[in-house]
Amino acid sequence: MILGMKKVHLLKKLTSRKWRKRELFLLLIIVFIAGSVYFLKDLPLPTKLSSTSAPQSTLIYDRNGKLLYNIYDKKNQTFIPLSQVPKYMQESTIAIEDKNFYEHGAIDIRGIIRAFISTVFHQRLEGGSTLTQQLVKNSLLNQEQTITRKIKEVILAFATEMIYSKNQILNMYLNQTPYGGPAYGVEAASEMYFGIHAKDLDLAQSALLAGLPQSPTAYSPFGAHPELAKQRQLEVLDAMYQQNYITKSQEQAAEKEVLKYKRLANQILAPHFVLYVKDLLISKYGEKEVEEGGLKVTTTLDLNIQNLAQDSVTKEVDALPKYYHVTNGAALVTDPATGEILAMVGSKDYFDTAIDGNVNVTTSLRQPGSSIKPINYAVGLMNGYSASTGFIDEPICFPNQGGKDYCPVNYDGKWHGIVQMRYALGNSVNIPAVKMLKLNGVDAMVATASAMGITTFTHPNEYGLSLTLGGAEVKMTDMATAYGIFANEGYRINLQPILKVVDKNGRVLQKYDPPASPIFGTKILPEGVAFIISDILADNNARVMEFGDNSQLKIPGQVVSVKTGTTNDFRDNWTIGYTPSFLVAAWVGNNDNTPMGGLASGITGAAPIWNDIMSGLLKGNDPEPLTRPSDIVQKKVCSDTGLLPGAGDNCPTRLEYFIKGDERNYGKVETTNVWIDNATQDLAKKGQTDNIGLKSETVYTDPTGDEYCLSCPHPTPTPTPIPGH
Repeated sequence: MILGMKKVHLLKKLTSRKWRKRELFLLLIIVFIAGSVYFLKDLPLPTKLSSTSAPQSTLIYDRNGKLLYNIYDKKNQTFIPLSQVPKYMQESTIAIEDKNFYEHGAIDIRGIIRAFISTVFHQRLEGGSTLTQQLVKNSLLNQEQTITRKIKEVILAFATEMIYSKNQILNMYLNQTPYGGPAYGVEAASEMYFGIHAKDLDLAQSALLAGLPQSPTAYSPFGAHPELAKQRQLEVLDAMYQQNYITKSQEQAAEKEVLKYKRLANQILAPHFVLYVKDLLISKYGEKEVEEGGLKVTTTLDLNIQNLAQDSVTKEVDALPKYYHVTNGAALVTDPATGEILAMVGSKDYFDTAIDGNVNVTTSLRQPGSSIKPINYAVGLMNGYSASTGFIDEPICFPNQGGKDYCPVNYDGKWHGIVQMRYALGNSVNIPAVKMLKLNGVDAMVATASAMGITTFTHPNEYGLSLTLGGAEVKMTDMATAYGIFANEGYRINLQPILKVVDKNGRVLQKYDPPASPIFGTKILPEGVAFIISDILADNNARVMEFGDNSQLKIPGQVVSVKTGTTNDFRDNWTIGYTPSFLVAAWVGNNDNTPMGGLASGITGAAPIWNDIMSGLLKGNDPEPLTRPSDIVQKKVCSDTGLLPGAGDNCPTRLEYFIKGDERNYGKVETTNVWIDNATQDLAKKGQTDNIGLKSETVYTDPTGDEYCLSCPHPTPTPTPIPGH
């Protein structure tokens, strides 16, 4: 009986709340110890913060094995005491990276919550790591994004805060943080970017450097997008002002200060291309792997072609008279059949700060002028119109374009009557192109352009009919992709800058095997459409009216399709041309978007660069004639109207290509009674009621419904010309 009572008493004790608490506490201790053993067994000691493993160079080569750039040559790191780091540098780092550094411990709970809210509710990525966490991550751990690595980081951060003071941690951070390339620590960064010691940094320079560690490549003033370095500097200065480190006047003065950078000491060939490739590598493999992982990168670039293109750009821009006000140029060379980038010249001189030479124009947003027209006419061909379709080129206004009438005029300030598509595109006449877009619809052109590789036409509702004259911005790289489709008989092959990437252990991470034929690409345009556009652009007779018989667009003995483009106010001047083997795009202008002056035509500036490069590429090569598809037929058309002659028609004729099944007329000619202006003896203007008379005349009506009197005289008004070639 007594024994039974003891058992009951023990059972009650075991099930009591107090005992359950002790049991739970004991269990937590066991879990904590087990977890600590698991996470601590491989952890490096915080005392090793001054010792990091030696990184390895990433080497970038051209396609023939010539070294273009050693992304990481050696670890340039000089330790200096905190007393030699200016207050501005210390404060700017704390302001942008960890504003509560001196108030919290190893981790910042408020910072983590703030980062979570910013990321989840405001879709704005914001870090929650403290300077201590960043220090141990960069110096003791790898960069993998895993829960295990994060837990190790937190444990090491607590240990570091127990061993070192806040000032010691800040000092180690400033001495060990990567600031881009071989520069580790603020002393090395000061030397690399500004050629000075850290102790001599001013506020503007400190703010620039403090913004780099978050993404050294993206924010580098030497990188592919140097404008981001300025944006980041402004963020740092604003943070310093908000946290009362500086006054508003100090912030404004630092914002206006023009920073003078030291030239890159490490030799770099094809710098715009190398940095373009580096950005792509980082987006795929991460910054640390690219900076220190010992990658061997074989690119598509041909250094000989690169040098040819660079020399052409520099020579031609320097040769232009000063009154043209052209300070910069760019060029891109590709193999359209494979998409391989053979040369990328982002500016006349990468190191020329006066023209923002480190900005890569081949990947920048610029207006294309009339070089965008072939896409519009390709849509027209797909809609059944033909290369002989005649548009009436006369003064015209289109209503409701941006709240006011849109009244385009031609580059030469003249009106040319009936202009067939072949000659409208060849001579870059504006009015027919606008009419073509009116018939196609802006949405259809935007959709086709996007399918062809133009990534910047994202808001079709914002575009009007000026889109076909270059009213929306593009990238040269995108234009090369789009024009490559014409060269590839309708197939799209995306640009490829990298042939192979091998890691430090010899493992192939990626490899590009060029297609044996463009037909392995994506079919975008009917073969016949691509052929007709290419044939028009290769037809020297189709552009004689505006460019003459021996322009820079003609390469004797070769079949080359080519188009020019000049934008409103002469801010951009393009020439893009191709054969089945080479595509060359050239541009001249000013990086600050100031207009050029005195350019006589769309052919001035970019065309000589294009001609020089293309001539060099084709020298000694046999011509590559266009391959006529099986669905392309030739028909006689009237030379004046472009119409297929009917029975009994005695019009002079020429031959024109048609897509089989689309041999039809979209205009008409008839003799009928029309109202004639007695003063001009031409068709009366719409709405005109005075001084007119009814006469029988022969009239052509184009696909838009506009009429042109074939049997009337045609006085030509001379409005102010605008660019359009």
